[in-house]
Amino acid sequence: MIEIQGVRKNYDKRQALDSVNLDIPRGSCFGLVGPNGAGKSTLMKILVGVVEDYEGDVLVQGAPFKQNVTAIKRRIGYVPQDICLEETLTARDNLLFFGRLYGLKGSKLQERIQQVLALIGLADREKSLVRTFSGGMKRRLNIGCALLHDPDIIVLDEPTVGVDPQSRWAIFELIHDLKRQDKTILYSSHYMEEVEQLCDTIGFIDQGNVVEYGTMQEVLAKHRHAAIYLEGPSVTREGLNGYEGVTARDKGFVIESAEPLRLLERIAKQFADEGIIPERLELSQAKLEDIFFKLTGTHLRDTRQEGVQ
Repeated sequence: MIEIQGVRKNYDKRQALDSVNLDIPRGSCFGLVGPNGAGKSTLMKILVGVVEDYEGDVLVQGAPFKQNVTAIKRRIGYVPQDICLEETLTARDNLLFFGRLYGLKGSKLQERIQQVLALIGLADREKSLVRTFSGGMKRRLNIGCALLHDPDIIVLDEPTVGVDPQSRWAIFELIHDLKRQDKTILYSSHYMEEVEQLCDTIGFIDQGNVVEYGTMQEVLAKHRHAAIYLEGPSVTREGLNGYEGVTARDKGFVIESAEPLRLLERIAKQFADEGIIPERLELSQAKLEDIFFKLTGTHLRDTRQEGVQ
């Protein structure tokens, strides 16, 4: 559906993207992940036509983006990380406004509004002012505004930031439904459990470079190995200096090993000799964030950073 060929982008002397090459299959959910400042948002803005000054090519079903900007933009629904709604209006009026921006009108627009309200689970709140909505409801309406013109491609930039569990589940169901409709979804998130659950293919980006790319199964099979997870106030990085492949995770540490049972036995004996009682000492598997850390030495962060996005 989308081919990204040698895309480069500089901001003054800072390189945001360095010869990025990716293929995004039709009817799939593609996960784009990386730390802040890695170039994710720049790439997404290129893909939706917000940033037009770049080197390289983007093809949508073989059509060059640069030569077909207007036609391709009509096929894209973009949901930015920042909520773009008028809170003094009702949900219906917000959809009406965005629908008119997309060139919809009359009975077609009214019909599409009803369909979208049902899709995002807000049909019973269509006449409520947006300022009365929870953060999750606003996120869902924000997504709904991008779906009014029935786009083939939906670009979602951190769509679940600050939402309640119920709205997160509703967004997941919406994405699954869009995939069943053969829509192509580009999904950017810091929440790796979401990416693993929703995405069919994935690209890790760091410092403007794609450091890993493939189907979810391929990436996990290549990098996910058996491991030991350790956690506790007396478990320190210094105390694990005798082991290779130690990475930090959550409140503890992960050590990958081809022989995890022997490693578990060795660590248990060491802790017993040193009088260390861990809160957790268990077999585990590397998570997507562990894989990214191993590839780049950088943790994913759900925070904002000045400069290149």
